[in-house]
Amino acid sequence: MIGDPEKARRLRSVPDVASPPDASELLSRVARGDETAFATLYDAVAGRVLGLVRRVVRDPAQAEEVTQEVMVEVWRTAARFDAARGSASAWILTMAHRRSVDRVRSEQARTNRASHVAAAENRIPYDEVVEDVTARLEREQVRRCLGRLTPVQREAVTLAYYGGHTYREVADRLGTPLPTVKTRMRDGLIRMRDCLGIDLEGRA
Repeated sequence: MIGDPEKARRLRSVPDVASPPDASELLSRVARGDETAFATLYDAVAGRVLGLVRRVVRDPAQAEEVTQEVMVEVWRTAARFDAARGSASAWILTMAHRRSVDRVRSEQARTNRASHVAAAENRIPYDEVVEDVTARLEREQVRRCLGRLTPVQREAVTLAYYGGHTYREVADRLGTPLPTVKTRMRDGLIRMRDCLGIDLEGRA
């Protein structure tokens, strides 16, 4: 019967015929350099990644930074995903957990090194020297690549990475809607990846 409220409610409850692509399909497209697929995947999993990282890292600013590192790694290494070994979500979250643990260990190591500055034995293990030098060089390379972003992308990325601000805080500071800030960050990551010289065709 036309105008029947119950019938209208049932019709509204019918799911859309076209369902979104799953994460495995998106990763396959990302592996071929599909930026649109990466944007869709980013929106689908970044929140879960951040939640997991926050539970391990604790510090909100560092959690935001680690989350961005994870998503860059997803973009760089999507071709390594093997659906036969598990789901795409599990692969990404495992990566996020590994990165989080690495960050906690790195921060602990930095704290331990600082606490021994005044100790009689001042020799620094070779591995720690390599780690410090490598980290410094990577930071310099990232700063050079930041200079190649558009002003709006650079502003958003700089506030998040070097200012230690969350997405919400960046949006408030820039007076920009949160979805727009996320888009700027995502596009900035893609341009940073290109600047860092990652070869999609040559990845294992």
